[in-house]
Amino acid sequence: MNIGRLDKMAKKEKACKNCKLIYEGVTCPNCDKKDTTDAFKGKVEIVNPEKSEIAKKLKINKKGIYAIRV
Repeated sequence: MNIGRLDKMAKKEKACKNCKLIYEGVTCPNCDKKDTTDAFKGKVEIVNPEKSEIAKKLKINKKGIYAIRV
C-alpha cells in the first residue's frame, strides 16, 4: 500500500463543536478547544466573512471551511 495513501487515511477531518471550523489536528486552530466531532453535516467555505451573509447567519468572523451543522 502507498505510504501517502496511508497518511491521507490516518488524517481525518473533524469539526470543532464550539466554532464549527473543520480541521485536522488535536486542537482547533481557531478557538484552541479540543471538543470535536467527525459527524458533521455539510461544509461551507468562508472567504470574506465581513461581506458574507452566510457567515453572518452562522456567526462566523474568520476565513476558513466550516461545518454547517455539528
